[in-house]
Amino acid sequence: MFRRNFLKSSTLGSGIAFFPFEKIIYDYPKNKFNLNYAPHFGMFKHSAGEDLIDQLNFMADEGFTAFEDNNLKKRSISDQNKIASTLTKRNLRMGVFVAHSIYWKEPNLASGSIDKREEFLKEIRESVEVAKRVNAKWMTVVPGYKDLRLKDSYQQTNVIDSLKYACDILEPYDLTMVLEPLNFRNHPGLFLTESPQAFEICKAINSKSCKILFDIYHQQIQEGNLIPNIDLCWDEISYFQIGDNPGRNEPTTGEINYKNIFKFIYEKGFKGILGMEHGNSIKGKIGEKQLIESYKSVDNFKI
Repeated sequence: MFRRNFLKSSTLGSGIAFFPFEKIIYDYPKNKFNLNYAPHFGMFKHSAGEDLIDQLNFMADEGFTAFEDNNLKKRSISDQNKIASTLTKRNLRMGVFVAHSIYWKEPNLASGSIDKREEFLKEIRESVEVAKRVNAKWMTVVPGYKDLRLKDSYQQTNVIDSLKYACDILEPYDLTMVLEPLNFRNHPGLFLTESPQAFEICKAINSKSCKILFDIYHQQIQEGNLIPNIDLCWDEISYFQIGDNPGRNEPTTGEINYKNIFKFIYEKGFKGILGMEHGNSIKGKIGEKQLIESYKSVDNFKI
């Protein structure tokens, strides 16, 4: 935690008065991780309390160097500014937030509807302002549900066209939308499901503002073969998210060998953020402590 020191006022012979001010001195973090893991609000609420700023300080105290918040765009401007200020003070990097309305059960971008495209682009413009406010670089984009009335190639063309328009909005601000393929079990019927498909779309768009969010949990379910697929998609991956399978909880609770995956990502030279988009396998403070220990164990690879 951080400590507060109060310097007392004094008056020198010159008649100049020094007034008291508060100096905040931060202790060294408890842990030092090789990669930039990003917790989210609620993950440590039993240890840090319900206050959002206290939770951010707890993350930094524990050695985490980043933070992500899917719901950031829905928070008040006041809360966004407080979050941004704390991230700066604690040297935390801002990860992803969800940039737009996601259509889970009806087609939007895949359909080619001009109205749906304009709605999407309007929300991307709004997200630029949020990103500027909190010094974010990445925002999550999910193209939504399939249009079963159209062949896959037509749907993909419609999605690519919409994303190209979005890149025109994002490029001047050096912002990146990261496309997230989602698995068929948790989110049946979505257009974007696999990393090769996301890779193909990003190559077709050919913009620094459209890259891949490789969610390791989703892709373990959808396609497996994790390290080879990460390697093949590497040039287009800008962000990772984490969750073990089954259960979508912290690493070491399921079948995924996260130590090997993190070692591979580290050795590839990844300097970005890995979002901890998962639950806690054990509730309460004990579970939060266990979650930190799990990250220490999988991050403890030889380098």
